[in-house]
Amino acid sequence: MNRFCAAFRRRFVCKMESMKSFRNKLFSYVESQYGSEPEYLWLRFPTYAVFRHADNKKWFAIVMTVTGTKLGLDSEAPIEILNVKLSDPLMIDFLSQRDGFFRGYHMNQNNWISVCLDGTVPWEEICGLLEESYRATAPKRGKNARHRAKNDVSSADELT
Repeated sequence: MNRFCAAFRRRFVCKMESMKSFRNKLFSYVESQYGSEPEYLWLRFPTYAVFRHADNKKWFAIVMTVTGTKLGLDSEAPIEILNVKLSDPLMIDFLSQRDGFFRGYHMNQNNWISVCLDGTVPWEEICGLLEESYRATAPKRGKNARHRAKNDVSSADELT
């Protein structure tokens, strides 16, 4: 029984270390790509990290560690997930049928998807989903934004 416990502990510690290194890689990527640093908003969940746009303060990603049962699995083991917003509900339906994806945990399940950060989903795909989420939550460029841009161009023309 002791050997079993020791082997389980080694596997668990190894998995936790792997999750930490993936988390660090993700955080570094988001900071360098989008200029966003993690915000820790909840005392009750001190490891949950939110990433926001600098201009409109909207969230484009959240990293959480939840038990498998919260995602509909039969396991109480902790799973680190990334929630991202997608603009296409059909894409959410498609992805949620694949391994490593779940309907958005604790978010609007029509617009958000949870991605396992355990290596099931390739790094390149995670980066693409972050980009999609960043765009989906970006400030909308309405008529006034186009009008300002046009005026800025005509003002620049007058200077030359």
